[in-house]
Amino acid sequence: MGFSGIAPAQRDTQALLSTTEAMELRRRDYHVERPLLNQEQLEELGSRSPAPVTLQWRTWFRCSRARAQALLLQYLPVLAWLPQYSVRDWLLGDLLSGLSVAIMQLPQGLAYALLAGLPPVFGLYSSLYPVFVYFLFGTSRHISVGTFAVMSVMVGSVMESLAPDDAFLLGLNSTLDVAARDDTRVQLASTLSVLVGLFQVGLGMVHFGFVVTYLSEPLVRAYTTAASVHVFVSQLKYVFGLHLSSRSGPLSLIYTVLEVCWKLPQTVVGTMVTAIVAGVVLVLVKLLNEKLRRHLPMPLPGELLTLIGATGISYGVGLKQTFGVDIVGKIPVGLVPPLVPRPQLFAKLLGNAFAIAVVGFAIAISLGKIFALRHGYRVYSNQELVALGLSNLIGGIFRCFPVSCSMSRSLVQESTGGNTQVAGAISSLFILIIILKLGELFQDLPKAVLAAVVIVNLKGMVMQFTDVFSLWKANRVDLLIWVVTFVATILLNLDLGLAVAVVFSLMLVVVRTQMPHYSVLGQVPDTDIYRDVAEYSGAREVPGVKVFRSSFTVYFANAELYSDSLKQRCGVDVDYLLSQKKKLLRKQDLKLKRLQKENKPPKQAATSKDTSISINVNTSVVDIESNNDVEGSKAKEASAGTELEDTGAWAPEDAKASDMSSLKALGLPQPDFHTLILDLSSFSFVDTVCLKSLKNIFRDFREIEVEVYMAACQAPVITQLEDGHFFDASITKQHLFASVHDAVLFALQHRRSGPVDPVLVTKL
Repeated sequence: MGFSGIAPAQRDTQALLSTTEAMELRRRDYHVERPLLNQEQLEELGSRSPAPVTLQWRTWFRCSRARAQALLLQYLPVLAWLPQYSVRDWLLGDLLSGLSVAIMQLPQGLAYALLAGLPPVFGLYSSLYPVFVYFLFGTSRHISVGTFAVMSVMVGSVMESLAPDDAFLLGLNSTLDVAARDDTRVQLASTLSVLVGLFQVGLGMVHFGFVVTYLSEPLVRAYTTAASVHVFVSQLKYVFGLHLSSRSGPLSLIYTVLEVCWKLPQTVVGTMVTAIVAGVVLVLVKLLNEKLRRHLPMPLPGELLTLIGATGISYGVGLKQTFGVDIVGKIPVGLVPPLVPRPQLFAKLLGNAFAIAVVGFAIAISLGKIFALRHGYRVYSNQELVALGLSNLIGGIFRCFPVSCSMSRSLVQESTGGNTQVAGAISSLFILIIILKLGELFQDLPKAVLAAVVIVNLKGMVMQFTDVFSLWKANRVDLLIWVVTFVATILLNLDLGLAVAVVFSLMLVVVRTQMPHYSVLGQVPDTDIYRDVAEYSGAREVPGVKVFRSSFTVYFANAELYSDSLKQRCGVDVDYLLSQKKKLLRKQDLKLKRLQKENKPPKQAATSKDTSISINVNTSVVDIESNNDVEGSKAKEASAGTELEDTGAWAPEDAKASDMSSLKALGLPQPDFHTLILDLSSFSFVDTVCLKSLKNIFRDFREIEVEVYMAACQAPVITQLEDGHFFDASITKQHLFASVHDAVLFALQHRRSGPVDPVLVTKL
């Protein structure tokens, strides 16, 4: 019936009904009828067959025109999106965005090269080649690839370790050979960049982009926060004009801070004043940009204006000659020729290169996915790994140091109207013009100003200290990862700190799987829903039935804990009952042998000298019904002198012996339940240890006269049970049910020894 005959007022009244009233109106008593299904019946009803196995590697060797085109577009994405580029809609935004990013790239490139322990001009090279390479191979439209503080401080740590200043002192007066040091460090940095690129390209080609998933968000944020502390400390020597010893390795940060404090009386006042003034100007411009963000087409280039002003003042006043302020010095004009990497350095750089490769990719992909989600497109992690790797690989050949993406520049690129990777290409062209024509104008730029640029740009990472308070409220396990990562990175340096953080995070995952939540389930009244009786006061345990569930899959690390928790939650000391039963049965067996020996005639006793009586104690109701036949009786009589296997077979003449072996006959306490149901719905896989553990549970509980069933098992787990030969004569698929409710009903009806109702009627 339509709603044309309903008055508008009545429709408004119905729309204003409360949620509770609406639920009451919709509430009805429903009856669902379906067969009661065990796994065998479910497979027959659903026509289960093995899932088809597709071998991915076979597609790799298929050759066709369509596949060649798909591979070309996959690994060279610019061919896919550039032909569809809308000049009218996107070019102006990309042009303004590229110019804005280039204005930021100039001071940051100079400053971050200084942070990496290299001459400032190499920061400009690292803002040119990798950016253009990413334009060709990258899939993110908004991230700004280039120099980044965390990457630079990691490179600087390697430079301090392998090429310290102490190794380039000349003569007795300890004069530093700056040219030799810089040449050595440039060779090291470019080789490091090539090796980082090889790692990233290799991992991307074999589709190892998922490796970054092992770096959780708390770990990455804590690591970058600790790295910002390293960055800050490394810039103190430029702020105060101090000459510090080169240090690397564990506790190097602590020793550097102590040395800075020790040498504070040697501070160059002119350098400190220059850094403070530059820092204040940068902070004021950033605050002004935030206040006028809605009214400005693009942010005020505070860093560029500060660099230009500081360079002009330094040149006009003569800061170096008058006040002893250290300046950038000669900046070569033009591009430098390629440099062949030195493979003999690979062994020394291997560990650091892998750490830098992983951290750089983690930062880039996390930022890229944020922008992709915001603007409705997709970033491909494996292709991003290849693109970033090629940027570092080709950049290393042209004397660049390893790069990633910068959060501050990426935000500027997005906010100023950047739409595609063209913005990055335009920024690299502006950097090229600066290198060719304008670079030499910044020769009188004070290094203290570059240090101020680096420190002011740490604001975003320093603000991550507030994660401690939010994680304390949200998840204290993640807080533990954050604290351990931060402390390890501060104390052990960047490379060892990352390794410790990853190992600790993975170990914590393993420990958490060893401590899942175990629960005994009860039925919610008038439903087929079962919930933890400790959490749901309305849930009631089914009389005579225990339903046990683990919140995590059982495998080698927690299989023993699963079994122990099961026995504990059932309220029965299973191990005690088993040991007492075996002891009493052993005594009973010896007593029967003695009585038979005394009562039999000598001849008969002689013929039956080696005969022993075997009593089967592993018997269930299902076993009785399925194995009570005459042939089984004859076979059992013929097997005198051997102990029977646990098959559940019964012979009529063994009825008396079975009664004698029951818990009640032996005077042992009986469990207050007759059926145990294992809810396996949380199992995602099983291993051999899990299979053995489940078999032992079946055996032990059957020994104390409790039948065991399994329920709610997922298809992959069933396949693994079959492959592991879990099902046999004593444990069949008839012991595995489609749901917990099916298993409960079957257990109750079977216990009453009545006919099993083929229809399950559930009131919902």
